[in-house]
Amino acid sequence: MGSHSAFFYGTLMAPQVLYRVCHGPANPTFTSSTSYLKTSPAILHNHRRHRVRGADYPAILPTPSSTVRGTYVTGLTNADIYRLDIFEGDEYERQKITCRILVKEGDESGAGNEEGEEVAAETYIWVAGKQRLEDREWDFAEFQREKMKFWVGGGEQAEKEYAEVDEAVRQQDGTGGRGVNGAISGVLAKEHEKDKSKDGGKGEPLKSAV
Repeated sequence: MGSHSAFFYGTLMAPQVLYRVCHGPANPTFTSSTSYLKTSPAILHNHRRHRVRGADYPAILPTPSSTVRGTYVTGLTNADIYRLDIFEGDEYERQKITCRILVKEGDESGAGNEEGEEVAAETYIWVAGKQRLEDREWDFAEFQREKMKFWVGGGEQAEKEYAEVDEAVRQQDGTGGRGVNGAISGVLAKEHEKDKSKDGGKGEPLKSAV
């Protein structure tokens, strides 16, 4: 179990995507492989989430009186953070923040939220310019329903089901290179292979510093 904590507010709220980044694409039982991570619903104050133009993923910027609901994750290793940095790329900067655990989740507007303790974490702040952001909110439920298939897959049946999707990704990649056939996923896959060669093929977390 690692010592890092993070607040995720976009695609990484999905366990399948978090697994793909931290452990690679070739394992259908991602939940057991990420069992060392502890997750809790959380809220980040004085920030606002935006859609990124032409992309499936969102961005956040410091914005007074606005809030972002997401997931607080603890137990991330140095290797996890290293790969997350690769995944997010130069559009984002990892920064220290404080968020609050949600003891009770309210509706979409936030009505009914019951906040608990304040906790320290890191999150990825957008640094690629406001001109690339839309004014409207990014919807996680919509991402799960309509876009998740572009980001994850696995197994023989999934490969058949995702054949047309993969072709669409190659032609117009809304994942920004982070999806099934994306350039960033390719870099991450090479990193996982390096780890396997270093630890005798076990694929255990790399103990390098960030």
